[in-house]
Amino acid sequence: MKQFARALDLKDDPEVITAYKKYHEQVWPEVKEALKEVGVHQMKIWLVGCRLVMIIDVDDDFNPAENFARYMTLHPKIQEWEDIMGQYQLTHPEAKEGTRWADMELVFQLV
Repeated sequence: MKQFARALDLKDDPEVITAYKKYHEQVWPEVKEALKEVGVHQMKIWLVGCRLVMIIDVDDDFNPAENFARYMTLHPKIQEWEDIMGQYQLTHPEAKEGTRWADMELVFQLV
């Protein structure tokens, strides 16, 4: 199993942050099912201020560009969810084309 970390910021507005957190209290079942179908075993999103950090545990052969592109095609509700989330999120300046999230580099691990 592999692990990835990604980051982006929410808009700096307490109402936006509250709404984003509210949506994530009950993530739509179609979103959860599609993530699992493309090889995501676990996903956690942490928040500090406006900064989000997503940690995902995925299959060994997981390729973020390919698997997340496939995720987008699995159910019409996925695009709807992403459009709603996009209202709250700012694209990270270091994000690759086609995503708002920037990949993070692992610089230390205590094992």
